[in-house]
Amino acid sequence: MIALLCGMAVVMMIQIFCRYVLGTSLSWSEEITRYMFIWSAFMSVSLCTKLTISIRIDAIIRFFSKRGRALVKMFNLTVELAFFVYIIPYAWRYLLTTIASGQVSPACGIPMYYVQSAPLICFCLCCVRILERFFLQLANYRHNTEYHNWKELKAAQRKEDVSCLP
Repeated sequence: MIALLCGMAVVMMIQIFCRYVLGTSLSWSEEITRYMFIWSAFMSVSLCTKLTISIRIDAIIRFFSKRGRALVKMFNLTVELAFFVYIIPYAWRYLLTTIASGQVSPACGIPMYYVQSAPLICFCLCCVRILERFFLQLANYRHNTEYHNWKELKAAQRKEDVSCLP
């Protein structure tokens, strides 16, 4: 996503330079920037899913025990997974329609299925990220803990294994 953001900034700076210094405008800059923005937006959905930085209300969940929080989070993750699993076939059909149409972008001639594949790829990535978080919450439930990522869990397991040695 950082590379896409930097790419957008560079392309737009080139466009500004060409327009105001050279007195000519590039026909492809807006199109490329738009496509990078689309990919960036869909990739951010997967990143937010991985890092659990989406909008949520934590006030109620704080009243539960560690196991209760894990159960509520597992339920939430199940609903999220159901949503993405439901929407993936639509993204697939949309991509197939774009491939069948043979449509290319007007300024660059890029096949539009490169752009239209972003939802499908990113929704599949979201499913993987949700499953990772689900199994982390399952481990939290089993061990009555509250780890926020796999690194914390592995570090605690290593510490526990070392303390068990004679």
